[in-house]
Amino acid sequence: MNVPHSFSIHARDGAARLGTLAFHRGAVRTPAFMPVGTAATVKAMFPETVRATGADIVLGNTYHLMLRPGAERVAELGGLHRFMNWPRPILTDSGGFQVMSLSSLRKLTEDGVIFRSHLDGSEHRLSPERSVEIQRLLGADITMQLDECVALPCADAEAERAMELSLRWAERSKRAFGSDSSRALFGIVQGGTVPALRLRSAAGLVDIGFDGYAVGGLAVGEPQAVMLETLDVTVPALPADRPRYLMGVGTPEDILLSVMRGIDMFDCVMPTRAGRHGQAYTRRGRINLRNARHADDPRPLDEESDCPAARDYSRAYLHHLIKAGEMLGAMLLTWANVHYYQQLMDGIRAAIAAGRLADHAEAIRRAWAAGDIPPRG
Repeated sequence: MNVPHSFSIHARDGAARLGTLAFHRGAVRTPAFMPVGTAATVKAMFPETVRATGADIVLGNTYHLMLRPGAERVAELGGLHRFMNWPRPILTDSGGFQVMSLSSLRKLTEDGVIFRSHLDGSEHRLSPERSVEIQRLLGADITMQLDECVALPCADAEAERAMELSLRWAERSKRAFGSDSSRALFGIVQGGTVPALRLRSAAGLVDIGFDGYAVGGLAVGEPQAVMLETLDVTVPALPADRPRYLMGVGTPEDILLSVMRGIDMFDCVMPTRAGRHGQAYTRRGRINLRNARHADDPRPLDEESDCPAARDYSRAYLHHLIKAGEMLGAMLLTWANVHYYQQLMDGIRAAIAAGRLADHAEAIRRAWAAGDIPPRG
């Protein structure tokens, strides 16, 4: 269905924007958090439960899906939306980060990267053109360019080399993508934490012209202050009429502070990974359900939540499930975490619409700082 996608901004509060990114499969309310469905599933959650938390869009991964079950197979089975029973928008990342971080025996060239699968050691080649082709076979609504993401910290010269290569790959990704207006193609700003490199990367991508712009290469271990300083330099250099996506971020505080700098989209494995390891995100901060103090606590995670996982199960029961290694524990905590992230975004959107984001952010941070209230008695 060739219905053009669109991005509209409805309200601003400082640098923060309230908007809608619309596709024929549905609208994405921004600022948005995208649950990560790396291998065509948001781990430990049913698709309908993910949607019920308020998620408008999920993320899939080119690297993992090209290796298993294979992009051509997914295409033959009707595309990723049908394959994973998620009829709403999907963003697929390009696979570049996973190639660099998961693959052993990789060889980087101007053409692309040759690597061995972390699953069985088989050899594969990923170029900008092949990455775009895989994402088209999957049926992604938002396609990401292939880029090289270097580990931080790194020498300025290494950050510059990777940034320039990513720009050349961006041009090739744009040519390979073509002119399908029903889908979006995002470029990725690189350059480490060097302001001049970030500005050169942003200018080069704007010259090429993309439907949206991502900030990559952050949330890889650098201090929060460095990430925010990089955003302060980068975001003003991006077009005001296009969505801005901060890749791989992050904690609730990272998201809140980044929205206040003009970021519209986020993704991170944190809420799902934390849930599988006994950690819960709540309006009172992060709670470790492995802690023995929860063993006799009859309270739910949050008695005021409208999420059944956070409201209807005692901390004692959740503690028991995690200690016993029962999969229901991971399922309930993941559900509660993804719901909390979506409620965080919903509150942020409402605050931007009302022109009170700064006050709302202060109230959120006060609640986090106050921490969880210990049980009485």
